[in-house]
Amino acid sequence: MILHNYLSNSGRDLIYEYINSLPEAEKIDGYTVLQHMEKGEFDKILFKRWEKKVYEVYFQKNNRVFYITVDKENIYLLHSCRKQKNKTEKKDANIVRKRAKELGNMLGRKFI
Repeated sequence: MILHNYLSNSGRDLIYEYINSLPEAEKIDGYTVLQHMEKGEFDKILFKRWEKKVYEVYFQKNNRVFYITVDKENIYLLHSCRKQKNKTEKKDANIVRKRAKELGNMLGRKFI
């Protein structure tokens, strides 16, 4: 599978920036999760549907990466954050929804 990271308007890779900012053990776990996703090994990671066609994958210390599987070959990573409560923070939820709509407009599909 091909992972497509969300890039800001200035070209910054926001997903990898977040993962790289984590402590070493969390960073390693984050990259391991992404490798499993690339290989299609979803049985080795903890993920769930977040909203409609958006999923979230968990890794060490309550870290989350939100993503959409567009087809059998392409996964679009939308946002990454630390989940601090039982519910996704409002600002993070708004970011995920906005990016899912952007992706939908770009691909001519509706994800959220």
